[in-house]
Amino acid sequence: MQFFKSVRPAAAGTAIIAALAPKDLNISDPLSIRGVAKTIAAGAMSYYAGTAETFVDLPEPHYWWQAGALMGSMLDYSHYTNDKSYDKLISTALLAQVGPNFDYMLPSHFGQLGNDDQAFWGFSVMSAAERNFPHPDESIPPWLQLGSNIWNSLASRWNTTDCGGGLLWQIFASNYHGLNYKNTVSNGGFFQISARLARATGNNTYVEWAEKVWDWTEAVGMIDADGNVYDGAHASRNCTDTNPVTFSYSAAIYLYGAAVLADHTGDPKWAERTERILGAARSFFGPFDNATNIMYEHACEQVFTCNQDMRSFKGYFSRYVYAASLFVPSIQPTVEELWHTSALAAAGACTGGASGTQCGQKWYVGGFDGITGLGEEMCALETIHGLLVGESQPPLKGDAIKTVRSFDASSSASSAAKRGRFDMRLV
Repeated sequence: MQFFKSVRPAAAGTAIIAALAPKDLNISDPLSIRGVAKTIAAGAMSYYAGTAETFVDLPEPHYWWQAGALMGSMLDYSHYTNDKSYDKLISTALLAQVGPNFDYMLPSHFGQLGNDDQAFWGFSVMSAAERNFPHPDESIPPWLQLGSNIWNSLASRWNTTDCGGGLLWQIFASNYHGLNYKNTVSNGGFFQISARLARATGNNTYVEWAEKVWDWTEAVGMIDADGNVYDGAHASRNCTDTNPVTFSYSAAIYLYGAAVLADHTGDPKWAERTERILGAARSFFGPFDNATNIMYEHACEQVFTCNQDMRSFKGYFSRYVYAASLFVPSIQPTVEELWHTSALAAAGACTGGASGTQCGQKWYVGGFDGITGLGEEMCALETIHGLLVGESQPPLKGDAIKTVRSFDASSSASSAAKRGRFDMRLV
């Protein structure tokens, strides 16, 4: 199977999709992919009690950041399948969490708000900007300005007290453990948002910061020569004690930022870095000889230690590797090799519960393993609907980014758009 290519522009409005059982997935048929994705998207959204009018926090033990991550998954679902039925709900959720300074620093969530948490809302905001996703509230700055505000907030916390730079994991002293740890998810989030803003705006300041974050991450050994992305290191030890644990989403966050810069700058080093991280990320596939090319989170799945956060990591891994393949076509054969097999395995694991479509965690066991939840649904969803990446519109940039106020299905983004009234400002 090759990457799908559209033969005509996607029709305006919500696509009519028949929900299909995941076990019947045919990865060579876009209609089958859309139907299976619809079923799994409904499963993921069954964990969210919000509506098109009201945002509601995810139930415990989920943290606030994962609501932002879920909206990112659903933005992808809307984009890849053209099913717009969740769009008002997504927009409401994203706009409800902007905070008093429009930077997703929400006082009610300060107790669990780290740099990585803020970055995950930033990923979703940037996806909304890059797709001209509807933004109906004129009292709130446009998506792109919100992304810039998040960037400014992150940049203001670049910390040179220890390790020569980098973001700490946490922001507030109440989360004191995180104030002694600099992790790749926080710094990778800052790097990726910098890269995406550079491409979206053409402002070279963002490129300079992306370079700075990447160079720092390599200098302290959190990205090694082979492209492995390690978890982090302690500031109190000047980042000399790199934690050798690797997670799939950490690698993918840096990988996608590098791919965006490959497209934006034309510098071949960024394509090489994208390829190198993906090469190292092969470690996340094939736990056994009879499970070749099947994705797993090797830090926790086989030893039953995945927490609520870790259970969603494979979803972001898939999200960003698929997205990177549009900018660095040289990785497409690897994506076909690894993600197509994994998508089938993920679909085969979505056969549990009373519905017979709940998704399990371990895709390599040949069926449903009894471990299910929001993270499992998101992982399967991103891995399956991402198969449609080749027929999707690449992220918009420059003057193509508009502020669209209407959800009117009959209007195109260009005809319904108007320019935002807020200026872009950098630190």
